[in-house]
Parts: sequence; C-alpha cells; structure tokens
Amino acid sequence: MLKRFACKKILIVALSFLFLFLIYLFPSKNEYKINTTLTYTTPETIPIYLIDNNNYVSRFEVIKKGSDINSLIDEVINNLTINSNSSYIPNNFKKVIPENTKLLSKDLNDGLLKVNFSKELLNVSSENEEKLIEALVYSLTEIKEVKKIMIFVEGDVLKELPHSHKTLPNTLDRSYGINKVYELESMKNVSKITTYYVSKLNNYLYYTPVTTITNTPKEKVEVIIEKLKSSPTYQTNLVSYLTASAELLDYEILENSINLSFNNQVLNLDDNSIIEEVKYSIALSIRDTYDIYETIFYVDNMLIDAFFI
Repeated sequence: MLKRFACKKILIVALSFLFLFLIYLFPSKNEYKINTTLTYTTPETIPIYLIDNNNYVSRFEVIKKGSDINSLIDEVINNLTINSNSSYIPNNFKKVIPENTKLLSKDLNDGLLKVNFSKELLNVSSENEEKLIEALVYSLTEIKEVKKIMIFVEGDVLKELPHSHKTLPNTLDRSYGINKVYELESMKNVSKITTYYVSKLNNYLYYTPVTTITNTPKEKVEVIIEKLKSSPTYQTNLVSYLTASAELLDYEILENSINLSFNNQVLNLDDNSIIEEVKYSIALSIRDTYDIYETIFYVDNMLIDAFFI
C-alpha cells in the first residue's frame, strides 16, 4: 500500500517537472512580449561660412556643441580655422582663417563683438583676404547676440586688407556684403541687396548668398524676387527653385516681419505648399537685406506659412 502510494507520488512529481519543462521550451508569446520605443533627436546646428568648390563663401551647417555665448564664439572661430580640431567639414569646403591663428581675446558688449587674433591672421592669401572678412562677419553674426564685429590683430584694429590694402570699416556687419556683384551706373543712390541661392554638393543642399551693389530705384524685396525667378547670368551653378511664373502681388514691410503675397504659381503642385528651398532662399534674403527675421507667405490672400529664421 505504502509502496504503491510512493510510486504514485513520484509519478505525479515527474509529470509536474515534465509539464514545467514543456512550458520552458514553448513559452507564451504574450508572457514574454517586450515593448520598445525609439526616440530620435536631431542635433542642434549653427551656420558658418566657408569657401565652396565654386570659390563662393557659402553657408554650411555644423553641429553646435557650445551652450553659452563665449564657448559658441570659440567654436565658430575654431570651425573657420585651417587644420583646427573642428566639426566635420567636407573636402569640398575650405576654411578661411590661416593655420596656427590664435584667438587671443574676445569681448561682447551691446551687440558689438571685438575679436583679437594673433599675427598669423595676416598670412591669408591675396585671393582669400576679402573672403576671410566676409566669412568672419557672416559666421559670427549668425550668433543672435552678435550684431557687428571689430577685428583686431595683436591688439590693433585691422584697418585694411593685408595685400590689396583696401580700407575696412572699424565695425563690420552684414552690410559689408558677401560674394559681391556690382551693377552700378553711378556712385549715387547705391544700395546693397543680398540674395540667397541654392547650391548642391552630392546630395547636400546648401545656400550661397550674393550681394548685388546697384543703383536700382526698385524696392529691395522686388529685386530679391526678380533675381530668384531668373538664373544668375554671372554664374550658372547658382540656382533658385522659385518658378519664373511666380508673381509677387503685394507686400507689407512691418517692424519685425514682412508679409509677401504671391499668386498660386509659387505653390508646389504635389501638395499645394511652398517648398522649403524657396522659403529659405526668400527668408534668408529678407533677413540679410532688411534685418527682418519673420517672413509671412500668402497665396491669393490666404495665409500659407510664417517662416522664422
């Protein structure tokens, strides 16, 4: 009797282990289901201006590392200096500050940034001396706290370009111009209008500003749109995605924004929107020409987009 009971108990225990073993081999899908969520973050970037393979000073985005204003200024200067340990720069872009140039000191007060370089800054080549000034001015004034700059070399204000001896203003801002083109008939009523075109390197799109120095009596926004609607005659590799049939019907220049009203030819036929390249080209051009950071787009009197640079 006891022997039969013991055998029965052993059999029950053995069957229990066999059942648990089968569960281990074939687990329930629901029991071991793992839910995961992937989050992608886009790194913050800051624009700097480098010489591209077409010899233009062009806008290039690098990953922003600094958080405070002083480290950001250092970062921009470092990214412009030849052979510095900087962010990734494609081989087709060239830095403008000569090798071994040191930033000796900097001071930012009420929007004016004073940058004091070592004497190696003067080692810039004759063909790049103007581009050096343009790249410094445009790169540093991309920092919102910086409105204009003064350039010093070993404590002395840089009053002229080292090779051509062209006189420089004591303070420099974006009115200095970039990739300048002259369309002058006289020295009276001269105005500067900066227009941003699209350039392409492999699959990377970037923007190239061109400052036209002209006597035109037209309002600057009209000139910007006209230039973006037509291919530049001075260089065919600068392009615009604004179609020639797009018409600027009206505009209103306000203190902190500009309203632009177009016909429907400005829209992309696929989704009735204005493509990013058109918005960026216009908004960047408006910013540099008028110092206005918000461009509001209307099509046939309907609000399409408010674009802030």
